[in-house]
Amino acid sequence: MNQPKGMVGIRHVALFVKELEVAVDFYTQVMGMRIEWQPDADNVYLTNDGDVYALHRVDYTPSADQRLDHIGFVLDSLEAVDDWYDYFVKQGVRITEKPKTHRDGARGFYCLDAVGHLLELIYHPPIAKTLQR
Repeated sequence: MNQPKGMVGIRHVALFVKELEVAVDFYTQVMGMRIEWQPDADNVYLTNDGDVYALHRVDYTPSADQRLDHIGFVLDSLEAVDDWYDYFVKQGVRITEKPKTHRDGARGFYCLDAVGHLLELIYHPPIAKTLQR
């Protein structure tokens, strides 16, 4: 079976952090990113108008082995999300969360790669706009 179309690339990474405010300050003040969305006090989504860098607060110090929450592969349309989901199901990929649409218009699902890393395949409207330039 051929892979679906619509894969843009890795434009999204999410990390676990204990000191969320310190991390946000670094990425906004030093790196020049801006807050795109902060749904609550424990989650911040930063952008540079092309990528999404998510920081998720944890109440423990993440180990050196695992600070990564997930890797996001960006898709170019809502339809591509469902196409990739269907393809992964047929390939026997372990799905951890079925596709859902978020209130910001993003749509995605989560799965595990062959060695256990959490992946998100996501259509994210702000990133999609940058692809049309």
